[in-house]
Amino acid sequence: EAVIGGVPGLAISLDSPEHLPTETDYGPAARAARKIAARVLAEGLPPNTLLNINVPFLPEAEIKGWQVTRQGLRVYKDQLDRRTDPRGRPYFWIGGEAPTGVPDAGTDFGALAQGFISITPLQLDLTDYPTLARLRAWE
Repeated sequence: EAVIGGVPGLAISLDSPEHLPTETDYGPAARAARKIAARVLAEGLPPNTLLNINVPFLPEAEIKGWQVTRQGLRVYKDQLDRRTDPRGRPYFWIGGEAPTGVPDAGTDFGALAQGFISITPLQLDLTDYPTLARLRAWE
């Protein structure tokens, strides 16, 4: 939303287990956000760019720093269940396992797996320009 409005945008997440402990320390993520936001304010970002920041779920002393990464591949194992409501009408429940990430080197998932904060620059324009040029030959 910030980027759409012309404001530099940051999205920060704590890479936590599916069920958080009752005493979750968000301090490392908050301090990382503050440092990175200060850097963005000082140096700026290109238009239509936001930073996706992921912080490992580790004690702060175990976080090894940060890495600038590319977006990794998320794997979904969804399951569609046909069920029946109390009135006998069918409905579908979408469930399955929590998604996982492929921890390839240079990716956000790879950085997290190694104990680093990942900083991934993202853009709002998802157009595949090389394929766009190829497909224009179809016209």
